Amino acid sequence: MRRFLTFALFLASSVLAGAQIVVTIPPARPLHHLPDTATILIMGDVMMHKDQIDNSRTPDGGHDFSTYFTHVRDMMMDADLTVANMEFTLAGKPYSGYPCFSAPDGYEDYVASCGVDVFLTANNHILDKGKEGIERTLGRYSQMEEEGLVKHTGCSDSQEDDMKRFPLMMAVRGTRVALVNFTYGTNLKISSEFPKVHLPDKKEIASAIRRAREAGAEFVIALPHWGTEYVLRHSAYQEKLADWLVEQGCDAVVGAHPHVVQDAERIAAIVDDRPKTAPVVYSLGNFISNMSAVNTQVGLVTKLKIVVDEDGNKRLLKPQFVFTWCTRPGTLTDSYSTIPVRAFIGKRHLWRNGADYDNMIRSYERVKASTGIQD
Repeated sequence: MRRFLTFALFLASSVLAGAQIVVTIPPARPLHHLPDTATILIMGDVMMHKDQIDNSRTPDGGHDFSTYFTHVRDMMMDADLTVANMEFTLAGKPYSGYPCFSAPDGYEDYVASCGVDVFLTANNHILDKGKEGIERTLGRYSQMEEEGLVKHTGCSDSQEDDMKRFPLMMAVRGTRVALVNFTYGTNLKISSEFPKVHLPDKKEIASAIRRAREAGAEFVIALPHWGTEYVLRHSAYQEKLADWLVEQGCDAVVGAHPHVVQDAERIAAIVDDRPKTAPVVYSLGNFISNMSAVNTQVGLVTKLKIVVDEDGNKRLLKPQFVFTWCTRPGTLTDSYSTIPVRAFIGKRHLWRNGADYDNMIRSYERVKASTGIQD
């Protein structure tokens, strides 16, 4: 800044003195007003079981979820784009948990208030309460979108709505990112074409990826709901579909559904006659739930960082991971709370029930050993 100021003063004084000055200006380099990095945070299953509903009740008839993300909220808020799989409906009263989920009204507001920017809706539970249930859910999410609070993808209520949600185009600090969310299936079915839940229809997915590129997407992220529940390693079907997604040009694949963390790898393909590799994270597990079966309290948050160099070229860095643990009532607090495991290692004294801490450490080490994922 001082150099430019000195040159400006010299130029002004010379002009005042009547000097003849010829200034040769070198070819200008483009100014890229882009950040060095953009961070996309992808969380696993956000659930609402019956025990969560009962525990969250307040004396005035409402529900309080304020402990859920206390320890991870900063991480969620700090990302440039935070994405969560919303594995329930907002079908209204009577609220219910497994097997047909209808979460209390207001849960969606709490999740959004903690920094989530995109709700993923394509999952096997989205039709748990039939057509009326999905319509009410999508209606609420669309209302939130109109209010500038959150966007949603994976399901749509009309053809016009579908065109803007599949793919969902997002601007992430100057980088255009497309999200493609779909599910292997749903527990219940409806006969009408809309509301529509996106399934692994290769023709539709390939079209969405193509339209994303035509719309200027610099990175395409596939977000499939797939895999075998409670198994820590991916299936042959998942790998085959992941191979195809990368061949279609996806830059990353991050999955959910098994309720446990699964392994991750890089897949290589030839796209447009050029070699390409993309990270694949097969399952993020649960982010918040009432599950306590082996490995189901461990979750995985995936951070995808896009780096922009001085010439404006962009590339996706190797994913970063944060293992989480969902504590249940009476263990760490009176309610549920998701915590980053590493931040609580060595702090057993904070637990009301030390057995939960011990279980967290054992589960964390077991999942890391089985999946090969390191945080």
